[in-house]
Amino acid sequence: MGYKRLLDQIQTSSRASNTFSADLGAFIDSVLGENLGIVAARPLLGAAVESIKTLQDPDAKIEAGTTALRSLEPRISVVSVEEQDAQLREMLADTYQAQEEYIEAAKVLQGIQLESSQRRVSDDQKVDTWMRICRLYLEEDDTTSAESYLNRAKNLRHQISKPEIVLAFQLSEARILDARRRFLDASQAYHSFSFSAVLDEDERIRALSSAIICAVLAPAGPQRSRALAKLYKDERAEQLGEFGMLEKMFLDRLLSPDEVARFSEKLQPHQLAKTADGSTVLAKAVIEHNLLSVSRLYDNIGIDGLAALLGLAAEEAEGYAARMLEQGRIAGSIDQIDRVIVFDGSETSAEGGSSGQRKLVTGKGLRKWDARVQGVAEELERVASMIQLQHPV
Repeated sequence: MGYKRLLDQIQTSSRASNTFSADLGAFIDSVLGENLGIVAARPLLGAAVESIKTLQDPDAKIEAGTTALRSLEPRISVVSVEEQDAQLREMLADTYQAQEEYIEAAKVLQGIQLESSQRRVSDDQKVDTWMRICRLYLEEDDTTSAESYLNRAKNLRHQISKPEIVLAFQLSEARILDARRRFLDASQAYHSFSFSAVLDEDERIRALSSAIICAVLAPAGPQRSRALAKLYKDERAEQLGEFGMLEKMFLDRLLSPDEVARFSEKLQPHQLAKTADGSTVLAKAVIEHNLLSVSRLYDNIGIDGLAALLGLAAEEAEGYAARMLEQGRIAGSIDQIDRVIVFDGSETSAEGGSSGQRKLVTGKGLRKWDARVQGVAEELERVASMIQLQHPV
């Protein structure tokens, strides 16, 4: 009873004299230093943690929580106080997060003992903690640290039972792919996320918007064309401001500078960052898209004429064309003597086995046939999904 009365006295008198943090630290040191036994000490430590949670001033709460942690840390391996340590760290993380100090919140959560014989931690709790740390790092655009905790969660992904944790994993994965400029993978992840029935309609629409933006920023080629087709056929896309850009890209129309400038206003800072050659990701994506559109409009074009259409110097236009030809994203050849680019009206695809060799599919007729087959298959898949929603098993 003496310790309980002492804690009550600290709560009432020390707060008024601004000595609460120091007095509480001394209280915890005394509890752990006496020969009380862990059975008697745990309730007292739990009461001390609860007293910190009642503080209204964030700075006072952080100071008291940090002092308490310093008292607990040297004794964690000796005395079974991991539960109280975890509670303190989660409380501090909440306080730091409310103050928008995301890195500090992530660091304090990293100290939670998730692998221990002293307390049972479920897979859901482990993944929930890792995903929270991941999201906190993403708030500060630290994708390297965020990805390390996402990878930890990935090992237990199929053992997660809570839908909200699964959603947090999917969204964090999409955001990391986006930040890493793996825009095609990010678009697919955002699009899948946008179909989750657990989310609010506004959140699903935001995810769809992000999927379109990432698809637009992805390198031009057959894979992006398929992603654009899937998004264009999503009936929800028409209500979004990004639909105009999506439609023009899907229909292989040339994009004007004004359209690109309006679209750039919707981008995040990392999506506007400059690449190694000094151009932005959006500018590069638009140039490659316009070049791909030209390859489908013309059988051949002079390098100077291509440069005028792309708004580039002739050497730059030739460099973009050479790179896309080399990577198999357009098919054709460059006649450097006559300064003409000849397109053979074909499209490449990265199909094939583990050897990674590219398979070239030639002929306009065959390409149109493939597109129609793909359209029928996607429409059939959409109808099957609607039937499943209306008549679940």
